[in-house]
Amino acid sequence: MSFITTGVEYGLHCLTYLVGPPHGAREASVRDLAELQSVPADFLAKVFTKLRRAGLVNASEGVRGGFALARPAASISVLDVVEAIDGKRSLFECNDIRGNCAIFQGRAPRWATTGTCSIHAVMLEAEKHMRRSLAEHSLADLADAIGSKARQDYGDDIRAWLGTRAEQKVRQPG
Repeated sequence: MSFITTGVEYGLHCLTYLVGPPHGAREASVRDLAELQSVPADFLAKVFTKLRRAGLVNASEGVRGGFALARPAASISVLDVVEAIDGKRSLFECNDIRGNCAIFQGRAPRWATTGTCSIHAVMLEAEKHMRRSLAEHSLADLADAIGSKARQDYGDDIRAWLGTRAEQKVRQPG
């Protein structure tokens, strides 16, 4: 079971293309980003709607329109993206089953149900660490990590590919 959705994964990949040089472009359409990632454009449009609502991207209109980061990549954390797309849901939802033990015969003693469940406490601690880790990493960090692995002209190739797509839109009769 996955706690972070595929939408977050695609969103993060696409956002790294919008970090700007040397890693990518500054603006691109959802349709182009979807084609670049081989994901349905309808799906990615929903992801970018959530990102826009959260103030992480801005949209521009027109033939050359598209999405751009709303603030510097270094100030957008992975946690910001996760929460924009998936919401602020909990990692674990306690069903408080500790009082249902058959030995209690429907009358759980106070010691069994008082205070935070020890299992829930561990899950809350894990979630706190996960959120802290996601908050410590930015889009700029991700783009830098990708850039350090990729060949040197990868960002140039991304910008050229997106630029060619934008030029084709301009030349097509409306």
